Amino acid sequence: MEVIYHSRFLKLYSKMPIKVQGKFEKCIVVFQSNPFDERLRNHPLQGKWQGFRSLDVTGDYRAVYLPRASYIAEFFAIGTHSQLYG
Repeated sequence: MEVIYHSRFLKLYSKMPIKVQGKFEKCIVVFQSNPFDERLRNHPLQGKWQGFRSLDVTGDYRAVYLPRASYIAEFFAIGTHSQLYG
């Protein structure tokens, strides 16, 4: 799976705690080999995020991406559950 990052994602990511950034990097390694690995809890979103999907980074942090093709994912946002969906 090819991963690209929207400028919004990069801005949000740079403000995340180092520990969360490290967890995300581990998630991306798993995601690139198997986007639907159970550990990621990859699921579709609804409402304002209709068409996007979400990965669990930690217990509360999520990463939101848009599937661009069967082999490309563009990440748009990262944050806590309440930051993204609240």
